[in-house]
Amino acid sequence: MMKKRESIISYLEYKGIDELPGVDRRLAEEAVAAASGAYAPYSHFMVGAAILLDDGSVVRGANVENAAFPSGSCAEKTALSFTVANHRDKRSVAIAIAALSGGALTAGPVPPCGNCRQMLIEEEQRLGTPIKIILAGKSSVIVLENCQSLMPLSFTRSNLR
Repeated sequence: MMKKRESIISYLEYKGIDELPGVDRRLAEEAVAAASGAYAPYSHFMVGAAILLDDGSVVRGANVENAAFPSGSCAEKTALSFTVANHRDKRSVAIAIAALSGGALTAGPVPPCGNCRQMLIEEEQRLGTPIKIILAGKSSVIVLENCQSLMPLSFTRSNLR
């Protein structure tokens, strides 16, 4: 018998980074700073990610493009890989993502690509705790309570069994 199911995503929306509570604002500002260090000579679309760890420290990542597309790396993937490799004893609490275009913060928030969503969900499942997502834009900031909200029907290790 067929069943109809629904997936509802709820999130908070702020009018800008300045409206965010203290820790979230600091993390969004770190993501903007990380974006300014991106290497994006082809697209000129600079993305930054900042991961807040449970000890209060922040790990930054930026997108790195390559002429041999798709050999580059996304900001989220860069920050997450560094965190896993260098801070295995700490938990990721939140990640903020911001993008610069034409040297300025994009008007709206920029969500992670599918590959980065998959990596974030895997990390959330590995840790066994939610990782807050902050998508920062100039006139809008979206805050999701966990990575799973980004991709409700995600592929996980349970699919491999």
